[in-house]
Amino acid sequence: MKIVVLAGGLSPERNVSLSTGIMVCQALRERGHAVAFLDMFLGLEGYPPQVGDLFHASIPAHFRAINREAPNLSAVKASRKEQSASLFGPGVLSLCQEADMVFLALHGACGEDGRVQATFDLMGIPYTGSGYLGSAIAMDKDYTKRFLTGTGVKTPEWHTIRADESQVETLMNTLEVPCVLKVLRGGSSLGVSIVKSRSELERALRDCLSYDSTLMVEQYIKGREFTCGVLEDAALPTVEIIPQVEFYDYESKYQPGATLEICPGRTSKELEERIRTAALTVHKALGLSVYSRSDFIVDENEQVYFLEVNTLPGMTPTSLVPQEAAAVGMDYGTLCERIIAASMSAREV
Repeated sequence: MKIVVLAGGLSPERNVSLSTGIMVCQALRERGHAVAFLDMFLGLEGYPPQVGDLFHASIPAHFRAINREAPNLSAVKASRKEQSASLFGPGVLSLCQEADMVFLALHGACGEDGRVQATFDLMGIPYTGSGYLGSAIAMDKDYTKRFLTGTGVKTPEWHTIRADESQVETLMNTLEVPCVLKVLRGGSSLGVSIVKSRSELERALRDCLSYDSTLMVEQYIKGREFTCGVLEDAALPTVEIIPQVEFYDYESKYQPGATLEICPGRTSKELEERIRTAALTVHKALGLSVYSRSDFIVDENEQVYFLEVNTLPGMTPTSLVPQEAAAVGMDYGTLCERIIAASMSAREV
């Protein structure tokens, strides 16, 4: 097949996306596919006119490792010669139209929120993962929780606030702690803070507001962290996540050795089944397709609380869905091809 792996883009999860894209590109080439690796935001700037050569060009291996810090998006914007308002760099859509399938290795608001999917639907470009509507709903943590009301999936209590820097002092006096502060449309733990004392609240508010003006204030649930993927309407084994630091932050997620991940998670058969059932319920309730990954907290009484869902789960060297697939005997390359085959069926290609 002729495949474009679309990565990068312009979101705080850009570096994670680039690493995912490199891994997917390499795995699919090893399986005999003609694969082009393409940065959605920078596009074909600097490439020769024979763009078809991209399907056989060398892979930029330096993107494989993920920097400890989130990317400087202002610098990324400034680096593009074509200073247009488009999130698609020069030649991106044209090259995607040449492909049999676009593998979406994008993460965050630039790729998971449904806008890319809607654009591709209008242009007749087949792509991997969920469609535009499920992606848009799942990207918004508030909408996601509302859609799950009545499904039997338990989630921490929450409310949303709109604020700016001028309101930080007022919020410090009104918000209850402990709590969890989250931006509504973030990922990779960027714009997320666990606040256990009032002294931590100001820093947490200012950090979250640096990403967005609409925040979720969520009930803090103390417990063990689990995640569970869904592939082709079947739940995969859980992964128990044990960060070596107190909070499973951006660095813990993507730096090798920063987190202990146990797959399958250390659970009873009954608890494992409840987590897997919840992940599948979330996937179906939001109208997702092909694959997803849901995150959970299990408290001391083994109550399972859903936190959020990812419609384009990471496929980096430390990512969780590949670990879950491996636990059922599926290697990385096979997983990539399964995603493509299921996506072709979902797009009716």
